[in-house]
Amino acid sequence: MASAALTLVGCSRPSTLQEILDENVLHVITREAPSIYYEGRDGATGYDYELAKRFADELGVELRVRVAEDNTEILSVLSRDYAHIGLAGLSEQPGIAGQYKVLPTGIAAQSVVVYHRDQPRPESLTDLTGQTLHLVAESNHEHLIDQEGSDFVRQTHPGLDAAGVLARVESGEFAYAVVSSNELELNHVFYPHVKQAFSLGEPEELAWLFPSEQDDTLVSAARQFLEKLEADGTLAQLAERFYGHLDRLNYVGARTFMHHVENRLPKYQSLFQTYASDFGMDWRLLAAIGYQESHWRPNAVSPTGVRGLMMLTRTTANYIGINNRLDAEESIQGGAKYFRMVHEKIPERIPEPDRTWFALASYNVGYGHLEDARRLTEGAGKNPDRWMDVKEFLPLLAQKEWYTKTRFGFARGHEPVLYVQNIRRYYDVLARLNEPAEPQPGPSDNLASLAPSAQPEAADSESAPQPDLRASLPPELGLIPPTL
Repeated sequence: MASAALTLVGCSRPSTLQEILDENVLHVITREAPSIYYEGRDGATGYDYELAKRFADELGVELRVRVAEDNTEILSVLSRDYAHIGLAGLSEQPGIAGQYKVLPTGIAAQSVVVYHRDQPRPESLTDLTGQTLHLVAESNHEHLIDQEGSDFVRQTHPGLDAAGVLARVESGEFAYAVVSSNELELNHVFYPHVKQAFSLGEPEELAWLFPSEQDDTLVSAARQFLEKLEADGTLAQLAERFYGHLDRLNYVGARTFMHHVENRLPKYQSLFQTYASDFGMDWRLLAAIGYQESHWRPNAVSPTGVRGLMMLTRTTANYIGINNRLDAEESIQGGAKYFRMVHEKIPERIPEPDRTWFALASYNVGYGHLEDARRLTEGAGKNPDRWMDVKEFLPLLAQKEWYTKTRFGFARGHEPVLYVQNIRRYYDVLARLNEPAEPQPGPSDNLASLAPSAQPEAADSESAPQPDLRASLPPELGLIPPTL
């Protein structure tokens, strides 16, 4: 009997944590969403993903991510113990806590009812009597709605994510919906016609989910890890990275911009002119990119590790041979060189200025995602070589029903649209305040085609006194509405 007992002990299953260490892999299942996981300009990112990656590094194992269609699939996989952790953006709620081990991760959210601005604003669920309230499946909202007894129709949409629901409220297809407050916060800037009505329940922390069949070794290790990150400030830094700079996409006030034109630009204008000339582009366009990236601050550093006046990633800097990203001259040189490389990748058949707008979008979101949007544009019967058409489809890359049809998947497709719009506005002002530097040598397909070309017949007028606004946009830009 004693030998049998020893045999049983020797053959007992190792703990969950030990299994991970033995396999050298932490298996995580998630879905694509800006609040959880997505492929960004520099690879995979997202609040929950960054935490999971740090946890895997802490354990000294590989992080292996499986991307699910939706929360229904995540919960199914966890129920069968086919993954170690589920990143679903869910909180501890009835039906969750009893089936899974739950670990809060530091981000609190609550359910928020939203509506299209042309609809009457409801004050409570009772005001929605006779209306339809739309929501995604397997969300934090269903149990809160079930607690109410109001006479309204609840419609769940398994094929949509929060961005898809908000897009339909924006268009007016849905009058009322409910989303998580953190997802609304991350997406609200892109949907100006969506208004917040009221909240349901109290804020609750979003959590990681663990299969109930696991022992407590992994969840205990994860809890200790998160407690350490909270103590050393890493959790707060990640929260700031993903939720604290959401106004970065808003337009900067004209007065602020003009102040920087007068006080910051003169320090770097000659560098913009020199390196724009070296790489055959309009210096004012290069300066506009620099302003969008850092407001012309050479020591700018983001929590993601992007830094310098042109906000170059380490990977990009290494690729183009830049050693010190915080050196203004090196950064501007690197930005000009990299933009030239991106621009040359855009098909030559696309005429200016659209080719430059595409290059700016690619500079921001990546060439692969831009190509995905162009394919969607073409599939809808519109012109994939025209920016005003493609910019309508880039935001769709943030919606599951669309990005699942693409090669490169999820992208925050609104950002390159706003990025291009902002730079065009900055370029417009700079072009009216400053003439291009002369001469402008460089590659034969010169990006300086964006700048006004000298017209012989205008020689007499050029000799006459000119107002302060000496340069205007070239004709091909003037024909494009500034809202594009």
